[in-house]
Amino acid sequence: MVSIHDIQQALRREPYEPRPFVPEPSHAAVAMMFAGSGRELELCFIRRAERAGDPWSGHVAFPGGRASPGDLTPAAVAERETMEEVGIRLRPEHRIGPLPELPVRRDDLKWNMTLSPFLYHVGQQRLPHRANAKEVAEVFWVPVAHLFDESTTTTYDFVRNGEALSFPGVAHGRNIIWGLTLRVLGVFAERLQQPFPALPDYQHP
Repeated sequence: MVSIHDIQQALRREPYEPRPFVPEPSHAAVAMMFAGSGRELELCFIRRAERAGDPWSGHVAFPGGRASPGDLTPAAVAERETMEEVGIRLRPEHRIGPLPELPVRRDDLKWNMTLSPFLYHVGQQRLPHRANAKEVAEVFWVPVAHLFDESTTTTYDFVRNGEALSFPGVAHGRNIIWGLTLRVLGVFAERLQQPFPALPDYQHP
């Protein structure tokens, strides 16, 4: 069982210092928001609205997005985007700390991006949310224990440009957590030194 204390200790054990930040669209940040404690510890996810031209259209994700010129830090990006997407105001006292940045490459779209994940604990209760319907189709919370349960592992199968593809995932109701969001969870599990059944051989690049 993963606790907030475990998460805090893991981040203190291997503190991560983000690289110099330039507020450009090639840098994005997301907020991993935890609520509750013990076996009741949950993590907030969103399912993105389906939009033409959006490479993550309809995907399960964490609240977040690309940097804007007025953003001073990657954490400010995650917090601004969380407010814009789900109406939750994250405060400095909620922030636990950062995970290592992830390189994001989409060869089919010919662009690269850097993603900065930040961890937050909003308290014993979920904060009320207000989803921005233009960007978010659904907000849902998943028990952390569910994410580490081998019985919830699955695959996400789809066709891209005529090619059948299959990726590992975690099933939760009608949603599947896969792709970039699953990679972030892989980094999270790696930092906790916990096995992550959905990505058993994952090593952060």
